[in-house]
Amino acid sequence: MIDLAKDDGLWTVTINRPDKANSVTHAMLTELAEIAESAGEARGLILTGAGKVFSAGADLEAARAGLAVSDVWERLSGAIAALPCLTVAALNGTLAGGSMGMALACDMRIAVPTAKFFYPVMKLGFLPQPSDPKRMAALIGPARTKLILMGGQKITAEEAYAYGLIDRIVAPEDLLPTARDLLADSRAAKPELVRDIGAMCSGAG
Repeated sequence: MIDLAKDDGLWTVTINRPDKANSVTHAMLTELAEIAESAGEARGLILTGAGKVFSAGADLEAARAGLAVSDVWERLSGAIAALPCLTVAALNGTLAGGSMGMALACDMRIAVPTAKFFYPVMKLGFLPQPSDPKRMAALIGPARTKLILMGGQKITAEEAYAYGLIDRIVAPEDLLPTARDLLADSRAAKPELVRDIGAMCSGAG
């Protein structure tokens, strides 16, 4: 249910459970985390989903069994954020719940026009993972972060773009080609140069 394709240093990771709106189980999240932790050699990474939804978040049965509060979400987002290569979340559809964290951890996010974004964690009685509000607030500010996390608002792709939550809106057929194009320069550059510029952009350099 997690597909990994490698092409000349480009890793494309696909959540492939479209019949369940790409909702994730503990095993799927663990596999995603293991892939991210082993991607230090990658020259670029694309995270996407199969079908018309990027991910509906935790699988319902898995959430009831404790996945909603598992530290595997934080393990995954931390591993993505730590990668020295450029990372792009190519959001093929709606992004909901805890799966927001893996997209927030990417360097860039692009989405199809029909995508919607919501994180109903408070309504469900859980705290978000610790890094998610921080990363979201860094992108869109505290008030809009509260709009999503505390106000329970579902925002459109146009609103997400205006807020700065996503960086481009792209037609479905252009989603992966655009993601690959965004990675082209960094894939061609020296890895240490990519790492150092990335650190400078994040304030760590």
